[in-house]
Amino acid sequence: MKKIILIALATSFLGFTACTALRDAAAVAILRQLTNDDIANALKLALQLGIGNGVDGLSKKGGLLNSAYKILLPKEVQPITDKLRQIGLGGIENSIVEKINSGAESAAGKAAPIFLDALKNMTITDAMSILMGDKNSATNFLRTNTSDKLYQAFSPIIASSLDEFGARKAWTDAVGTYNKIPFVQKMNPSLDDYVTKQTMNAMFSMVETKERSIRANPEERTTDLMKQVFAKQDGK
Repeated sequence: MKKIILIALATSFLGFTACTALRDAAAVAILRQLTNDDIANALKLALQLGIGNGVDGLSKKGGLLNSAYKILLPKEVQPITDKLRQIGLGGIENSIVEKINSGAESAAGKAAPIFLDALKNMTITDAMSILMGDKNSATNFLRTNTSDKLYQAFSPIIASSLDEFGARKAWTDAVGTYNKIPFVQKMNPSLDDYVTKQTMNAMFSMVETKERSIRANPEERTTDLMKQVFAKQDGK
């Protein structure tokens, strides 16, 4: 009787193992059918979703000002805001921060074509190392290969947007008021450079958040190609 039970259990186990092996083999076969083009296209789609998430999130009114990515004045200008607060002009800081974020939000809406064009920098040979790399490899690739060009293209948009909302004039007026205070060290930081870099960092952070979500959550993979490609990184 015991031998019969053992034989039955062994047969059941072998059957289960065989089914599992066949299922795994089928999955491997599907993955092997993926070309480098497939992998690159899936990664580009994932980045497009991240870019859309970032642009949509930051470009709407209050998208920056009311988020974790809110742009504050740089630490280097803290002496200015402290002094202005002491002489009853603390409201200037809040006004400038609001104007800075409004300008950045306006510029963010114009950034999508720049980001999407930058995806052309991803070659087929890059695709596998990005897929099998860290959870933010695609975003890091985008950041590394586009930051300089993006800055050059983005900076004038930021400057124009800051002027549209009066941010640069407000900042110039604040610095001018500060510099009139006796015995202070005169300051004149570049607002354009700071806001441009902060806006870019916010966008890259939102792209990375979306990439990590797609890599971790199969339900975030919205096409069959994405499901097949990212299944490959699931089993690495």
